[in-house]
Amino acid sequence: MSARPKRLGVAVSGGSDSMALLDLMAWHGEAKGFEVFAVTVDHGLRAEAKDEAAYVSSFCAVRGISHSIIEWSWDGAGNLQGQARKARYELIAKWAVRKGVDVIALGHTKDDQAETVLMRLARQSGVDGLSGMQRHFERNGIKWTRPFLFGIGRSELQDYLRSHGIEWCCDPSNEDDSFERVRARRAAACLADIGIDSETLFTVASNADSARSALDHYAWREVAENEIVTTDRGDLILPEQFLTPRNPVPTEVGRRILIGALRWVSGAEYPPRRSAIIGIDVGLINSDRHTVGGCLISRIKTERRMDQKLRITREYNAVKDTVSSTDTVWDGRWTLEGPHDAELQVRALGDAVKDCPAWRETGLPRQSLLASPSIWCGEVLVAAPVAGLSNGWRASAIGRGSFAEFILSR
Repeated sequence: MSARPKRLGVAVSGGSDSMALLDLMAWHGEAKGFEVFAVTVDHGLRAEAKDEAAYVSSFCAVRGISHSIIEWSWDGAGNLQGQARKARYELIAKWAVRKGVDVIALGHTKDDQAETVLMRLARQSGVDGLSGMQRHFERNGIKWTRPFLFGIGRSELQDYLRSHGIEWCCDPSNEDDSFERVRARRAAACLADIGIDSETLFTVASNADSARSALDHYAWREVAENEIVTTDRGDLILPEQFLTPRNPVPTEVGRRILIGALRWVSGAEYPPRRSAIIGIDVGLINSDRHTVGGCLISRIKTERRMDQKLRITREYNAVKDTVSSTDTVWDGRWTLEGPHDAELQVRALGDAVKDCPAWRETGLPRQSLLASPSIWCGEVLVAAPVAGLSNGWRASAIGRGSFAEFILSR
């Protein structure tokens, strides 16, 4: 960890990696003077999960560690593994806020990193994918860290647990070939015969990560120093040349800026698929608008074709059902200032833009305003500050920081 937390949370499943992490962080916390809290998410997918959570609780009780169990049930929508992973992060982040936890530690090891590189290689990933998992990152408004990611393997942690008489739980799904990571783990064992072992794949990830950092730096420089991208009240505007051979910056740097812009506007955890990025250029051939990754990309026409720009805004359909209280960040980036009240809600403005007499005077396109935040009391529109109906309210798209900062923080 780059800085010592006051309260450290440890995500513990009961497996060897997370049990070793919990024990080591408990000792480290005692030595360095920070509190350790443990949390287990029971996804309700296996009967053994409750026993595993109970084992973690008993271990924590002996060690004097506060432990919480959070239950989750799948609603049947979407990919099970993907939804479970997303829910796990969301639930733990909310738990961290309730407990006043500064940082969450995860037990991923260099073996997990190697498996990740193999899976992403199979997806024909570029530099970002091959750089693997990041040691430190932010998600759901919480800082996360993976202390074992660089240099510590699964077998070493199991040796540590044995030497300290600590048991761990074995998840039978770790032997289930229907899971991609299990297949990658077995493939890694076979590849070791030709010198491609976990250490080699870990080195590949480290090398790719160095290249990723360099590319991010040059992307940041274009945004921060050359001002190639401008911000307009939550929208981003960039040269259309980003999609042509006349791109004013190297192709990969331009691609990173474009993908970063889509993620900054949408708040997406991962970038759109490569085919979707390629499809932007194709989509704009026959239309001046194209949707991708929860964003709407519109062409800003100028007299000279080479001077045309693209406006990236939030797609209304992506936020039409997003509702929050006025004192929280809406859609991951909009902060509202005004006479907060528990009876008020923040929703996308939508067709109610017609009820904002001065919306044209804002200079923003109607499509941008449709997805802008508005304050409601039941079905009554109270304010739409971005659309010129302030009524004592202000809206700032600062929830993800400046775009230049975002380019470096990914």
